[in-house]
Amino acid sequence: MTENRDNTGNNIKIKVTPDGPYIVTGDIPLSRQEIVPDQQGYSYKWKEEFKYPRQEQYALCRCGHSGNKPYCDGTHTRAEWNGTETASTEDYLKQARRLHGPGIDLTDAQELCASARFCDRAGGTWKLTKKSDNPEARDLAIQQAGNCPSGRLLVWDKQTGQAIEPDFEPSLGIVDDPRLKVSGPIWARGGIPVEACDGTEYEVRNRVTLCRCGRSENKPFCDGTHVLIGFSDKD
Repeated sequence: MTENRDNTGNNIKIKVTPDGPYIVTGDIPLSRQEIVPDQQGYSYKWKEEFKYPRQEQYALCRCGHSGNKPYCDGTHTRAEWNGTETASTEDYLKQARRLHGPGIDLTDAQELCASARFCDRAGGTWKLTKKSDNPEARDLAIQQAGNCPSGRLLVWDKQTGQAIEPDFEPSLGIVDDPRLKVSGPIWARGGIPVEACDGTEYEVRNRVTLCRCGRSENKPFCDGTHVLIGFSDKD
């Protein structure tokens, strides 16, 4: 098992429990993160709404039925839901397709899409990558891919071969999507290990999104189903 520690030395981890919550350890900060649209309605930037009190360990609802969201209140033991994990354990690059552009490359693992829609502006991140010999298009593609909470999209520097990633401290965000009037996934940032029920560790990535509506077909990761079912953590 890989140990990942934050800058204070805490051993951080998210453990998926069988048909139960996510157990978060290591005093990982938790906040609410809102998707802010531009004037045309496209997802544009993130805004932190507020921070939850710090805790060394806490349990986050995974079934979507807790009366104390985002925290677990034990409702999963009575709710009708299936928490079986179905996500691939293959590394990101084995799942992703690569698009070559003149200034940057873009990799896209579509199965990881959390429907945050940052990739739609200005014709889309894919079109911008194809036009990345234009500095404005290149910069916008990097911004859009960096705002993708699930890390579905990654931009790569053609000279160094390295991914161009936002610099995140280990933290969790509860996503709010006011434009679509839905509550989104848990946004895990900064390379937090996610351990499956059977002890298998998923690839540690800078950005992942974890399902909290209970209905994803790519558990434990979000697949955008919260949008289709109109999931709200205020119900």
